[in-house]
Amino acid sequence: MAADTNRTEWDDLIDEANASPLPRKLWIWTRMSGPGWLQGAITLGGGSLAGSLYLGVIMGYGLMWLQPLAMLLGVIMLAAISYVALSTGERPFALIRTHVSPALAWAWLFATMMANIVWCLPQFALGTASLTQNLIPSLDSPVGRVGSAVFLLAAALFVVWFYNSGRRGIRIFEYVLKALVGLVVLSFFGVVAAMTQKGLLPWGEIFAGLRPNPNALFEPAKSLTTDIGATGSYADWWSDRIAGMQKDNIITAFATAVGINMTFLLPYSMLRKGWGKRHRGIGIFDLSIGLIVPFVLATSCVVIAASSQFHGQPDDVLEMVASGSGKEVNEYHGHVDARLRQQLGDRFASIADDPDELAAARDALPLADRRLAAMIAGRDNLALAKTLEPLVGKAVSQKLFGLGVLGMAISTIIILMVINGFAFCEMIGADPGGPMHRIGALIPAIGVLGPFYWAKAAPALATPTSVIGGAMLPIAYVTFLLLMNSPRALGTSMPRGRTRVLWNALMIPATSIAAFGSIWAMWGKQLYGFPLGTVGIGALVTLLVIGVLSFLIKNRGQVSA
Repeated sequence: MAADTNRTEWDDLIDEANASPLPRKLWIWTRMSGPGWLQGAITLGGGSLAGSLYLGVIMGYGLMWLQPLAMLLGVIMLAAISYVALSTGERPFALIRTHVSPALAWAWLFATMMANIVWCLPQFALGTASLTQNLIPSLDSPVGRVGSAVFLLAAALFVVWFYNSGRRGIRIFEYVLKALVGLVVLSFFGVVAAMTQKGLLPWGEIFAGLRPNPNALFEPAKSLTTDIGATGSYADWWSDRIAGMQKDNIITAFATAVGINMTFLLPYSMLRKGWGKRHRGIGIFDLSIGLIVPFVLATSCVVIAASSQFHGQPDDVLEMVASGSGKEVNEYHGHVDARLRQQLGDRFASIADDPDELAAARDALPLADRRLAAMIAGRDNLALAKTLEPLVGKAVSQKLFGLGVLGMAISTIIILMVINGFAFCEMIGADPGGPMHRIGALIPAIGVLGPFYWAKAAPALATPTSVIGGAMLPIAYVTFLLLMNSPRALGTSMPRGRTRVLWNALMIPATSIAAFGSIWAMWGKQLYGFPLGTVGIGALVTLLVIGVLSFLIKNRGQVSA
């Protein structure tokens, strides 16, 4: 699949770009871009939205730096992956199996496929909710939800079909993805612009939140200190609970920047586009405009909007508790019940069996505890849209958020299907550009059941998938770190001298941080009493050892070349 053995239209454009002044060169590169936008389409999904919302709710502007840093580290590794793929012209699965370790190659493939299938479920649920609740409320019925889910599936299949219809189809596919990513960014950027116009955003605090502060990973936001202290003897308990909640959600926000399936997609999409060695520079530029810029803009805007509306604000949830039910109310009750269990011990079980007695016990908790429980209750995009009604009007706020969320959902569904097609073809040894790709792309279509079964399936499927995917991300990083130092795999294209030192100086910290994050995320995780986290950590260490030993054996005497 080496694209530079025969001259293509891309070579003509590269020659034109090289002979042009910088503005013209960047414009040509922008026209040629594509794989980076595919990466942007998958990373701007439900996980990014949920992670950004939570960061704003619980930490205010204090973690504005987290997702940009995660993306920067991820792009370093993706740039290395693109360098390897474009230098060799080979599909990475075969390259890893031959030059690193068959165990790592197959683990990478299966973790990617599992992630594609499971993570498609919440995307269909998210997209259906945006249609039936934000955009077209008249569809909010059993029949309407079925129709909405089927529409999402049909739209995704239609766009994926273009990807398998030759060069022109790939170009149309990329235009659609660019439009969807642009829609997401403009939607959330518009929200922040409206709030800025109203003078409601403290930009000094926002910019201060872009300064990295690792302590914020392990302790509650300083702005909650007074509210935590108001709970008296339970202050330490609340502090530990909030810190524990932050851990999972910080990992979610960090992990959704670059996922295991993104490492699989990038090299295949570049090779499928016909790129080769001459396109290594545009590959990095493509990641910048298609992935870094949209991701940082969109997620930062969501964090800003969520923080300004919800951080340290209990009133909206307390009003919901008094008038009805919903996600926020359920989370509020979860925090309150945990606080009661801490206070009452074994007696809580008998109270919980009586709804009236439980309601009375909840109401009897000190106001400070109830306010804090309301402050840290998770919100969703629907709640955020409602709070913006005074700023831009009810109709505009709902449509604006609905369009952004719909763009997030459908673009992610499309890319998950494309990735799965590539993985399926590698699994059966088929041509990734043939009909088997379309068949493989259909497998995640089971996610169309997400709007109806996701709530029940999530506990059983999301936990093991997150553990496996989390364990596999550093495996992918280590694999490509080894390949970048393999003369056997890269030949004369292997970086040498100062260039090699620079690559390793960037890749090693990125890989180490990914490994720390994975172990931190898996530590203590259980599934129905089974120590899934411990097993995941064991699998991570085992595969790393196997991979490094296999690499050293295969590259004996050449690694230091």
